[in-house]
Amino acid sequence: MVNIEQLPALPSKKIKSYRLINSKFPPISLFDDVADANEFNSLYALQTLTNPRLKNEVGDLQLIPRTEIPFGIPGCSYATAPFTHVNPDGSRFSNGAFGILYLADSMETAIAEVKHHQHAYWSRVPELNYERFVFRGLICHFDEVDILDGLTLSSTNPIYSPTDYSEARVLGHAIKHNKSMGIRYHSVRRQSAICWALMTPSHVTSIQQATHYEMVWNGSITGVNKLSSTL
Repeated sequence: MVNIEQLPALPSKKIKSYRLINSKFPPISLFDDVADANEFNSLYALQTLTNPRLKNEVGDLQLIPRTEIPFGIPGCSYATAPFTHVNPDGSRFSNGAFGILYLADSMETAIAEVKHHQHAYWSRVPELNYERFVFRGLICHFDEVDILDGLTLSSTNPIYSPTDYSEARVLGHAIKHNKSMGIRYHSVRRQSAICWALMTPSHVTSIQQATHYEMVWNGSITGVNKLSSTL
């Protein structure tokens, strides 16, 4: 079991990273329409009177302190959504009790990570013979300061197991409980690549849409195609 005290905290460094999300999840305009928490609280209270779908759109606001939401940055909703719309099945570093913003060192790494999980999910859907799924490619800038460096651990460490997330989730819970910023770690789906798991969006300075991709399912994911670019 990894003790978080074994992991050094990284110094301040501006990082450019990448993320891929299903395009069926649109940006949440309310996060992007305000400059600070006070404006958000006022607008949220007003809009809930007329928009019954707002709570579903925004997600569970109890899961993230208002002080951690980076209001005013480009793409605030992209930075915040993983923390208010939490996958109950969990992820590598979470058992589903809290959200994590996962980022990769390149779009190729982000695609490799998402492709693996999409294959695992859709292969369990019976009689799905053909489908195409469209994703948004995002570029994220953030400060690496105080993120723990999991690259100091061997890639054979149990937290890097391809299928068993139990050790990684114990570490993730400890990082979250200790209020650390997150962890930098070896990508499990692309050799020699790097990923980050941010426990808070507070150090994110921008997330902007860059591209669209499609994944083609034909009993397995048989193709990944770039559809467009906005940059």
